[in-house]
Amino acid sequence: MALLHRKIHSWDLSASEAIRVQNYLSTLLVCEPLSRVERIAAVDAAFDKEHIYAACVLFSSPALEIIEKTTASVRLSFPYIPGLLTFREGPAIIAALEKLQAEPDVILLDGQGIAHPRGMGLAAHIGLLFDLPTVGCAKSLLFGKVVGRLSNRKGATAPIQAGNRVIGAAVRTRANVKPVFVSPGHRANLKDSVKLVLTCISKFRLPEPIRAADALSKILKRG
Repeated sequence: MALLHRKIHSWDLSASEAIRVQNYLSTLLVCEPLSRVERIAAVDAAFDKEHIYAACVLFSSPALEIIEKTTASVRLSFPYIPGLLTFREGPAIIAALEKLQAEPDVILLDGQGIAHPRGMGLAAHIGLLFDLPTVGCAKSLLFGKVVGRLSNRKGATAPIQAGNRVIGAAVRTRANVKPVFVSPGHRANLKDSVKLVLTCISKFRLPEPIRAADALSKILKRG
């Protein structure tokens, strides 16, 4: 049965309205351990001047074999504003996820979870809309500060803090390579989020499911 998202809010919002929505949604997030993970969905998006192109690739775990691929394109209706990425990419990502025939146990996204000024990055937002576990794995740090020294060895981690709160981790997925920045979204905790990302690494810096979704979104963009 196909996934359906919960229509919690409108997408026709101003930036200030979107921020109010994020502040409200952040109060609904649940932090809990990841349980059984047999299917991992990864989602990524590309865009041009008029459209967002989203791709979803569903993998088995731990074998990391592709089960299913879906895509969707949606006309752009929200400007690029740091911290409000979901309102730009969300409709296309939702459309791609809703085409899945098998439900994922967790969704991995190229973006932030709670490591966000309002605790409501792309991964957290999508997780709430589908009420599924989500993990954010970003290529750059949006919010907070990496505390302490991050070793150059593969698997090394250092906490990301905002004030006294740990909101994510810098994770070295390959030795002597720039880290990724992992934060839980909805229905996940940091320890299990980091573990999930590391189990999805092969020869590259980014998790294989995210790499596959990124490549598919770019193919879709090229037509």
